[in-house]
Order: sequence, then structure tokens, then C-alpha cells
Amino acid sequence: MRVLGIETSCDETGVAVYDTERGLLAHALYSQVELHAEYGGVVPELASRDHVRKLLPLVRQTLAEAGLGVEDLDGVAYTAGPGLVGALMVGAAAGRALAWALDLPAVGVHHMEGHLLAPMLEDPGLKPPFVALLVSGGHTQLVEVAAIGAYRLLGETLDDAAGEAFDKTAKLMGLPYPGGPELARLAESGRPGLFKFSRPMTDRPGLDFSFSGLKTQVLLAWQASDQSPQTRADIARGFEDAVVETLAVKCERALKQTGARTLVVAGGVGANVRLRARLQALMAGPVGGPSGPKLFAKGFGPEGPPTGRVCFPRPAFCTDNGAMIAFAGALRLQAGQHEAPAVTVTPRWDMASLPPL
Repeated sequence: MRVLGIETSCDETGVAVYDTERGLLAHALYSQVELHAEYGGVVPELASRDHVRKLLPLVRQTLAEAGLGVEDLDGVAYTAGPGLVGALMVGAAAGRALAWALDLPAVGVHHMEGHLLAPMLEDPGLKPPFVALLVSGGHTQLVEVAAIGAYRLLGETLDDAAGEAFDKTAKLMGLPYPGGPELARLAESGRPGLFKFSRPMTDRPGLDFSFSGLKTQVLLAWQASDQSPQTRADIARGFEDAVVETLAVKCERALKQTGARTLVVAGGVGANVRLRARLQALMAGPVGGPSGPKLFAKGFGPEGPPTGRVCFPRPAFCTDNGAMIAFAGALRLQAGQHEAPAVTVTPRWDMASLPPL
């Protein structure tokens, strides 16, 4: 099947064509960062209107790069939720209209399932079961994946998501929008250990997260400091270290709890260089050893298999993109799932409610 994927859940317009035999044929992405920078955050109505302007030209561009016409498509996939309702409606209406006009099956894709499956785009050997850490601007979740479509939520943030905490912390220190990537870049020149912030909720059992208190700690430290460029970098490094270590601690707990030996990391924060290095170190050590988690999977004793495995999508596929939607949609269309002709979206959508493949 050749499937057109459309992503318009927030402030990025993504389009891709995925072939179930040949893989990803083409993809394109338009970011609205400059549009929303003036306001310091995403303005939903402006986001929706910009999707209207950019979507069809991107569809034409992507099909041309893939060497295809609309008549060569076998299905259409679009993000149906979660996300901003107006933005979702743009992609859903375009996708459903195109599918209706061409008499093709169409499927609405769960945005976070798209992120979760993104590492499989370039790693066909990656198969469930595994634990997934989904870290983006709006979500921080640990999910046990028994099979594609069979998801169990292990833990999630009780307030700010990790990416949201990055953005808000950057804003309170005067960094330009979008703040998260700017803060990560600034942290590269920060000196480790000069500002040590708490690792929220790691001193108690459970797999939930909370980052709002960490954000407050950073604000107080920034207000009490000399606010020099080097101090700002040092605080950024302290904040990033706290987030990374918190995520790593929770991942290790989730792996121990489920007995999984594979960790999948996806979402915008999954592109963070320090987070990638920390989780690779976590999974690289011998099972039960000082640098590796004690993964007592079924059939293995404490000595266990030699290592665990962590999988990331390429950085371009960590942020919102059409490729992950085309891929996830292709899997569901191949399984015979498709939507009725009505245009419907689900701004709040529990991933555990998805049907298994």
C-alpha cells in the first residue's frame, strides 16, 4: 500500500508518503515557529489558518518528490487526535475529502501512537514487547507495549510535561521562543553541578512525573543569581540534568516492573542529546551491573541477558511529522481498519482505547 500521511495536530504541518514494501518515499514539514514567536506560544486560531494555507501545497510537493500522482495512492491517514481541535479538523477534512474523491480507505491516527511507532520507520527489526517513553511538549508518559495497539499506561505527568517544562523554564529566564531547544543549546556551555535541583517524585514509588515544582526551583535560583550569561547557562545545565535523571530513573523502574529489555523513546524531547546519552548508558551495562538496569525478564535469572536496548527515531522524526502518521496509518489500513466518511476528531484521546492489530 502507498499511504499519504497528514499531520496537523498543533503548529507543524507534516505530509509524507509511505510504501509498505519500499518504505518512506517522501516527506515534508512546515513549522509555524516564526508565526507564533511574536506571542511566545501557539495561538490555536492562527495555527489552524496556517494549516489551511500550507497543507495542500505540501501534499502536492510530497507527491511530486515521491514521483506519484494522487491516482497512485492506496490510502490516506491523518492525525485525528489528541491535539488542537481546529488544527486537527484541517488535516482530517483534507484527508477525508481526498479519500472520498479517490474512493480510498482513510484512517484517523492517534498522534501519540504515531510517535510511539516512529522508531520502527527505520528499524524494521524493532518489535513489541517493549516499554515506551513518550516525551513531547504536551505529553510525558511511560507505556507498556505488548503489541501494536495493545498499550497499558504505566505512568504520566501530573502537571507539566517535560517539553512544556523546558519551554516555560526557558521563557522565565528570558530565552527566545521556542524555548526548549534554546535552553538545551544553552545547557551545553553550562558547568555541571553548580546548580543541583531536585529529581521530582524519584524519592517515592511509582512511575508518575511532576515537573512544575522543578520549574519553580529554577525560577527562584534565577531570581537570586547575578543573572550573568554564564550563570544562565549553569542553571540551564542544572535543570536539564534534573529532567534527564528523573526520566532515566522512571524508565529504569518501568523496565524492572515489566521485565522488558527494550526501551523506545519518542517525542520532541527524545531529540535531546543528553537524554539520549543517559538512556544509552542505562541500557548498555550488564544486567544487574552498576550501569545497567536489573531486567529480570521471564526465563532469565539475575545474571540475565547481557544488555538491554534503547531505540530512538532520528531527530527529524522526534518532532511532529507526517512520516509517523503515514506509517502508523499504513499498519492499521493493512489490518483492514478504516473510518466512516464523516469528518471526526478527538482532541482528548486515551491511547489505551485503540483497537489492537
